Amino acid sequence: MERARALPSRRQLLKGAAVAAVPYALLPAAQAGAEPRAVDYPSAEWTAASTSNYTASSRPSSYPLDYVVIHVTQETYPTTLDIFRNPQKGVSAHYVVRSADGHVAQCVRERDIAWHAGNWDYNTRSIGIEHEGWVDQPAYFTDALYEESARLTAAICAQYGIPKDRAHIIGHYEVPGTDHTDPGPNWDWVRYMRLVNFA
Repeated sequence: MERARALPSRRQLLKGAAVAAVPYALLPAAQAGAEPRAVDYPSAEWTAASTSNYTASSRPSSYPLDYVVIHVTQETYPTTLDIFRNPQKGVSAHYVVRSADGHVAQCVRERDIAWHAGNWDYNTRSIGIEHEGWVDQPAYFTDALYEESARLTAAICAQYGIPKDRAHIIGHYEVPGTDHTDPGPNWDWVRYMRLVNFA
């Protein structure tokens, strides 16, 4: 006859629940062999671009970081992520910000060179942030999108000593040699820069 299995005590149940509530990365066993966090911006979700769509680097030691380039996707958030994952596309940005709630995806590590500006010199010296929407549809530029993007830009500027001004936080249309118009006339630069500086 099998011995009856002892039921766990209330204390054992509570201890198990407490351990289950701790994020995996904080557990001692996880930390011992843990890889570095995949994202550079703590609240971002890692959504890797294809390695065919950016250049591996070791910035800022390989190239100084002088700019944040603001883009508008001209696509939906999920379609933009699909484009960056497609090795045939030859394009990427470091971050994508979703319109509805400001959720941030990181697609390329900041140390690497995303192919976003259409100008190699600017690509090597900048972080590119795409924003879900269309330049002629200002409804996509929500409070959540502006606020989270501004926090992201402020964090990047603080990390690399980039001045929080319009000479260093630029639109894609301001990159020399570009034929792009984003973020377009509906992007509220005064509001955005105020948010960046108060973030």
